[in-house]
Amino acid sequence: MPVPAPSAPGNPSSSTEGILDTILSSKSELFRGSREVLRDSYVPSRLPHREQQIRQVAEILAPSLRGDLPSNLLIYGKIGTGKTAVVAQVRQDLQRRTELSSHISFVTLNCGNIDTPYSLLQTIANSFAKNEADRIPTGWSLDRVQSGMRRLMDAKGGILLLVLDEVDRLVARSGDNILYTLSQINTELDNARLSIIGISNDLKFTNHLDARVRSRLNEEKILFPPYDATQLQDILRDRAHEAFRDGVVDPGVVERCAAYAALENGDARRALALLRLAAEMAERDHAKRITPDHVVKAKNRLEQDIIIDCCRTLPPHCKVLLYAILQSFERRRNGVLTGEVYDSYRRLAERLGLQPLHARSISNYVSELESLGLIRATIVSRGRGGRTREIIVDVPISETMPALEEDPLIAPVGRPKPRGQMLLTNFDNPAGAGPF
Repeated sequence: MPVPAPSAPGNPSSSTEGILDTILSSKSELFRGSREVLRDSYVPSRLPHREQQIRQVAEILAPSLRGDLPSNLLIYGKIGTGKTAVVAQVRQDLQRRTELSSHISFVTLNCGNIDTPYSLLQTIANSFAKNEADRIPTGWSLDRVQSGMRRLMDAKGGILLLVLDEVDRLVARSGDNILYTLSQINTELDNARLSIIGISNDLKFTNHLDARVRSRLNEEKILFPPYDATQLQDILRDRAHEAFRDGVVDPGVVERCAAYAALENGDARRALALLRLAAEMAERDHAKRITPDHVVKAKNRLEQDIIIDCCRTLPPHCKVLLYAILQSFERRRNGVLTGEVYDSYRRLAERLGLQPLHARSISNYVSELESLGLIRATIVSRGRGGRTREIIVDVPISETMPALEEDPLIAPVGRPKPRGQMLLTNFDNPAGAGPF
């Protein structure tokens, strides 16, 4: 049998370049235009079943157009209920009235990506800096950062609307002192006024706040209820009409995406991700249509990827903590106590050149990892030794540890696993049977 001659170096057909050229030269038979319309970051011109909430947010923020400071606002609702999209749409509507909104400045921050109160204040301050020389560098004391933030706010002047998305995560990690600082800052400003718009996925968020903070922030509250399956279908049909060519979506596709998402607290983000991934899988299969089978494949892929993506987007110290938990659990093959976890975290942080956080902050991070479904922490009694928490890993170690080890932060302590090693967790062995 003749052996085929090796492809010449640089031959596009034998390289990634050739694959990319083929994709770029071909026209999608499924997508009409940009796929961004199927992402949760896209703000459509219409938000079905959120008309009431749009009106409420607009009524609360409208006084800013007259130069009046609007009330602080807290928006509650589970993930994927349209909270961020509604605020973004109202922001766009306000800013379109350019003759009335020139004195209004919006700053939107996702607190899930901000690790400390210091980082939050520094980021807020630098959003008002006009040039590089005005920016606040890392290394200043917290008091100096606060003073610099007030100076930059006053230099900007007007009405400052601060949107803190996932504000519950910031409070869980760092306490509510930072919110108190921001809520009383108007007493220290001369030319500017600040209003806070907090967005929380935790319906009981204010229960954990100090009474002083709660009284200042609870001026206005809006609850976003979960979408039901029918409402999710309306949302998906709107987006599908924008995203896809006519006639390429089979009956049952939208309904199945909506049904899966409705089972998970009516999460519109989940429904959109399913529809987008199903379409991309159909495209890779060179299919002419998107079928319900593609939705099933997308659901399986999404459930696998969501855990890994969640781990990769954790704040730095939370990543180190999770890696320490996985290491401890891997060694013991059963639950680990919080004291052991903290010792492992501290040693790992020091090896990575990080200043370890205090035990209280780590305890908050443990609660955050539990809320994300990555671990379970149950209180156990140790007799005269008091009570502590026992941590069980609820994700597959064999997939999660390599994902964390790819992160530049964790890479220096990552290590190759022996071939054929099998790591069992509660996730891998839901029946609770022994490892053998």
